[in-house]
Order: sequence, then C-alpha cells, then structure tokens
Amino acid sequence: MSKIASQLAQELNANENQVNAATQLLDEGATVPFIARYRKEATGGLDDTQLRLLEQRLGYLRTLEERRKFILNTIKDQDKLTSQLEQDIKATNSKTELEDLYLPFKAKRRTKGQIAIEAGLEPLANNLFSQPSLTPENEAQNFLNPEQKINEIKDALDGAKFILIERFAEDAKLLAKLRRQISQYGVINSRLVKGKENEGSKYQDYFEHTENLKKVPSHRALAMLRARSAGVVQLKMVPDPSSERPEGICINIIAKHFNIDLQNTAASEWLLSVVQTCWKAKLSLHLENEFLGAMRDKAENGAIDVFAKNLKDLLMAAPAGPRVTLGLDPGLRTGVKAAFVDVTGKMLGHCTIFPHAPQNHWDKSLRTLSQLCRQHKVELIAIGNGTASRETDKLAAELIKTESDLKINKIIVSEAGASVYSASELAANEFPDLDVSIRGAVSIARRLQDPLAELVKIEPKAIGVGQYQHDVSQSLLSTSLDGVVEDCVNGVGVDINMASAQLLARVSGLNKTLSQNIVKYRDENGVFTDRSQLKKVARLGPKAFEQSAGFLRISNGTDPLDSSSVHPESYPVVKRILMKTNIEVSDLMGNSESLKALNANDFTDEKFGLPTVTDIIEELDKPGRDPRPQFKTATFKEGVETVSDLKPGMILEGVVSNVANFGAFIDVGVHQDGLVHISSITNKFISDPREIVKAGDIVKVKVVEVDVARKRISFTMRLDDEIHTSPQSKQNHKPQANKSQANDAQRKPQHQAKSRKESNNAAMGNAFADAFAKLKK
Repeated sequence: MSKIASQLAQELNANENQVNAATQLLDEGATVPFIARYRKEATGGLDDTQLRLLEQRLGYLRTLEERRKFILNTIKDQDKLTSQLEQDIKATNSKTELEDLYLPFKAKRRTKGQIAIEAGLEPLANNLFSQPSLTPENEAQNFLNPEQKINEIKDALDGAKFILIERFAEDAKLLAKLRRQISQYGVINSRLVKGKENEGSKYQDYFEHTENLKKVPSHRALAMLRARSAGVVQLKMVPDPSSERPEGICINIIAKHFNIDLQNTAASEWLLSVVQTCWKAKLSLHLENEFLGAMRDKAENGAIDVFAKNLKDLLMAAPAGPRVTLGLDPGLRTGVKAAFVDVTGKMLGHCTIFPHAPQNHWDKSLRTLSQLCRQHKVELIAIGNGTASRETDKLAAELIKTESDLKINKIIVSEAGASVYSASELAANEFPDLDVSIRGAVSIARRLQDPLAELVKIEPKAIGVGQYQHDVSQSLLSTSLDGVVEDCVNGVGVDINMASAQLLARVSGLNKTLSQNIVKYRDENGVFTDRSQLKKVARLGPKAFEQSAGFLRISNGTDPLDSSSVHPESYPVVKRILMKTNIEVSDLMGNSESLKALNANDFTDEKFGLPTVTDIIEELDKPGRDPRPQFKTATFKEGVETVSDLKPGMILEGVVSNVANFGAFIDVGVHQDGLVHISSITNKFISDPREIVKAGDIVKVKVVEVDVARKRISFTMRLDDEIHTSPQSKQNHKPQANKSQANDAQRKPQHQAKSRKESNNAAMGNAFADAFAKLKK
C-alpha cells in the first residue's frame, strides 16, 4: 500500500498523507462528492477530479499488485526466481512489462520450440548462438536422431531455430527496446481493400492514409478501426516509415540486443533467418496487436472523455426554474403533442393538435392552445427540436403575439433522449394511461424547467452527446458517465420534497431502494420539515445519512440551515458563529456584511478545520446557491428553417449542441447541426474546442459552406472571416473537398495561403459532421 500511495501521490501532485486519507475514506464507503465537499481537512483539499482519478488508478494499481504477487509466487514455486528477476518484477509499474517478465515462465501449450528441446536440440541452438563461427550444417550433423524424427540436417536446424525464436520473443528487455522504437517512430497505414470503394465510400479518407501512431487523435483512430471492422480497409503498423526497409530497423535491434553478427560469420546467414522469422512470425504480430490495442484504448478514453464533458455541460445547463410550462413535441402527419406542467413538473393536461400538413388545422390549433394557456397560466413554451420544430415554432410565435398579455416566452430545446424516456418503464409507471408521444412532450417541458432533474431519468448513454460512443467499452463509458451525473447532481443539491426517486438515487450515499423509500415516506407522512427526519426512512442508516444529508435541501423547513449545503454535522460551528454575532440564523444567512467581518480561524477546533469553516461562512453568505449559469435562450433567424435556406456569409445565432475534439456542432434551427472546425472557433491556437465553447452555449456563427444534398453545413465563429465561394458553391452550396486533416497535411505544401487551408479544414469538418449525424441517428 505504501508503494501505491507513493505512486498515486506523484500522479496527483499530492502527498502520501492526502492519498492515504482519501483511500481510507473510499474503502469505508464514502463517495467522491462527499469526500470532496465535506472531508477537505482529511484529504488536504483534493477536488472531485483528483478523487475520481485516484479512485480509478487505485483499482488499477491494486490489481497490478495482486498480479505481481501471483507471478512472484508462481516463479518461486518453479524454483526459477533469481534476485535480479525479483527486483525487475517488483520495480515495474506497468502491466505490460510485468507480463513480459512472466512470459518465459507462463504455462503454455506445447510449442515447436518445446518439442525441439524434448528432442535434444537445445545444445545445437546454444552452440550456434554462442559460437557463430561454427558451420550450421556441420554442427547439425551431430544431432540427427531418427527416433525423434530428426532425419535430415534441415530438421535439426529448424528445431534449433524454433528454440531461439521463442527465446528471443520472450526477452522482456528486447520487447522494451522494440516498443521504444515503435512508440517514437511507428506509423499506422490504412489501405483500401480491393473492390470495397463503393461499399466503403464514407471511409474514403482512409483508403490511403498514414499517420504517426503516437499522434493519431481519438476520432480518426476510431474511424479507422470501424472501417477495418467493416472490411473496407486493412491496418498495418510500420516501425519506421523513413527507412527503405521499414522492418530492417527492428531486425537490427534484435540482432544488436543479442550481439549477433549478421554478416561475417559462418552462422550469420542462418542466424539472420532466425532473427527475421522471429520478427515476422512472432514479434511484429504481437507488437502490432499490442500497439493497435493501445491506440484503441487511448481513442476510447478520449471519446469517453468527450462524452463525459459534453454530458456535464448539458446537465449543468441553466434551468428556466419553477414556471408553468407548455411542452410541444412537434410532428406533421401525427400532429403536435402538447403537455402542460405546473411549477413542480406535475402534468396539468394534454392535447394533440394538427396545425401542419396534411390536416393544416392552423387556426383551430391556435384557439386550442390559447384557451389552455390562459386556463393554466402558461409562462414558457418548450418546443422539441425534431421534425416540424420550426413550423411549430412559428405557431408558438403567433400564439405569443395573439396572447401578448400573458407574456409567454418560447424556447426550442433538445429532444435528445426524450423518446428513450417516454418508452421507459419509469415513464410507463408515472403515466400508465398516456401515449408515449405525450410522455415525450412532458419530458420536453420538464427539461426546460430543470435539465438536470429530467435528464437523470435517462440512461446517460442515450442522451446522445458522445463521439463514436458505440465503438468504445460500454462498461468504462457507463462508469465515467455515472460519475459525471453523480458529481452534477451533488454539486447542485436536491430538494428532497420535490425530487423524483431517480434524482434522489444519484445523491451521495443513496441508491435506488433508499430513494424509493424516501419518496414512499414523503407520500405517507407529508413533506420533510427537518433533515433529521431522514433517519426515520426505512433502511436509511447513519452511514447513508452522513453521506447524503449535506446534499439534500429542505425549503421552508423548521431549520433554515436545512436549505443550505451546510452539513448537519457542522451545525455546532454555525451555533458558535451565531453566539459570536448575536444574530438569528435566518437573519445571518445572506448577511454579507456581518459574515465578511468574521475570522474563520476563530471557529476552528479539532474536528472542524479552516477549509470547513471557510466553506460554511461562504455558504451562509449565499445559501443554497445554484452553480448553474443564468437562464438565457438563442433566437433563431426568421425565414431560416431548412438547410436550403442557408447561404454562405449569413450570420446566425445558435446553440452549441455538442463538442468534439475536432470542433463544435451548432444548432441554428434547420434540423441539421453544422460544424465549426477547431481552426475556425477563434483567431488564436487552441488544442481543445472546450477552451472556448461548451454544450449549451449561445454563439454567433457565419455560414462558410452548405451542401444541401448531403445536409452538411460548415460554420465559422470568426465573424470577420471573408467567405470565398466558387461558382459551383454559389449554385449548389456544395463543398469541393473532403479530406482528413492528415491527408491535407501530406498532400499540400506548407506555404499555401491561410484561407485555402481554412477552406480545406471546413470541408474536412463536414465529413466528421456527416458521420456524427449518422451516428446520432
């Protein structure tokens, strides 16, 4: 454990005491949000990001230690554990290196090398290896043995060859040298499988593509791997593309490692064949699989990280708040589903209207909505962004104009995951008698009121803000996304008297059973008036209370502190503050002048240190503050409703719907997100689009290119950029190029004009936009 703590401390840029304290808390069942918020003294202020990494790496390193112990015991039982080998095994912190060291001692099926050893050919292999001046054919003559089916010289030399090949391939230090070579210089080649041009046209960027293995970004790695899985391309690792014989460098590394002279001895030719066969038949395949696997792992982690960041941005989007809301789920032939919800999200009523073709009951639909909006005193209209959303937006605009005295606002919101929720068991239990489309309208209305509270009802993977999400490890993806949801929910806090069981289940220390028991208690006994009542909930013990109480809020309860993030265990500190200030708690909360005059050091003791007291004073200053931004909306341009309405040079307001490593996707209200390539987000260099934008941001963009036929849109956020359009582009709004960033770099001189480069980047981005749109569908 000391070794693990030391390594984690180095990785987290912390000290071992912090790591040991956090590890103990995690082992005792504490959650990351609880530790980050309420155990700062113990961990020295490790934040939730550091704690998530610690939790992940702790599992990896503990598994590594268990494997190390098993390997040491296994080799020791074989009576082959030397002091140097033991030292090497104990020193490594890599699972790969550990398995390399164990490879010669691992139980394996009977190989050709082992058969040759059993036939007595190991001395021949040793002689030719250690005395290369010997002539292989002459030496092999001494090892002919008909009983072992070694009837010819070739049989003896082949057996000796197999022995050396397996010995070389199991040398851990050699493998380390080859890995260093490939890591530094290796590339991946992607080549078209003959006859797959038409079938794999969407992968045309990878028909003839070469890229440095250590630099390939996650989206291109996953695209190549997907193309290979589809049988469109073949992938091959090349150790050194600069060499005339790329494999020669590795053959030389093997020969040099074993001090083999490949030219000047009697056995040189035979030893060369041993080294070549070892590389081609054993090591190249092994290392290619290993490096492509590592590329996949790195790409998966990158894609999961993108998904996690986008999900966090979406969950932490500004809530419209407790306002009576009309949710509209647009449709054409099947009509527009309308659901009215009150300030708590409870459904007040619903209907279906048919304002669009083929029925075209526009006026009737307006009258219906007008009557119901007045009846329920609607303040907001949430319009789903699916099919017929802009047509429905027009209807809402006319409704607002007609009923101007109601002062209603309308907002187009993302439908992502609404259909998943509406068809779920949860929605069926909540609204057993409602059609799934009406349930979807309810979800649309609620997600405008509070995106976090509504989206937690949907499996995170179904929200659809990921990049190649179906190509990555689903277990790792779920773990990462669940952590994001947990951090968001606990960062905002939950009103225990308003929250659904699904939202409560995401609170630190609670689970599905406890959250259902809380709702049941609330239904049977009325609203909670005091946090201490939680202890009366079935199966909610002291540990669960400790972990959850600080994140649960009670508005208008008997104790004002219950509406804040001050943990009940810290209430004694507040009492000391009240005695010092001689002010009632209700008057002290929000009283910045009095609180700023306090010295946090005056209220610390053995249990509550300076970080906790400082947090308490800050929370009393702004009790129950919501960390989410202020609610605001984008205004889509009138008359721009479809892709064909877009023209190069047009400036529009839109919402960032998604962010990938290569750029940001923008919804401008035309039923198809457009892409701002990373190079067009800002005038300065950035390595990650999130340095400038995040999902949910409202931005202004300029249209660069439009391909109506393929529904590809390219934007720039650099509004001063001059847009150059070819005659073809003016007529059809079609981009002229569609090449990957790597191919562009290889095929175009570096001295080309900046505007030409940006045009190519935009066209490249369209390819990603199209692929991403298909993936989301």
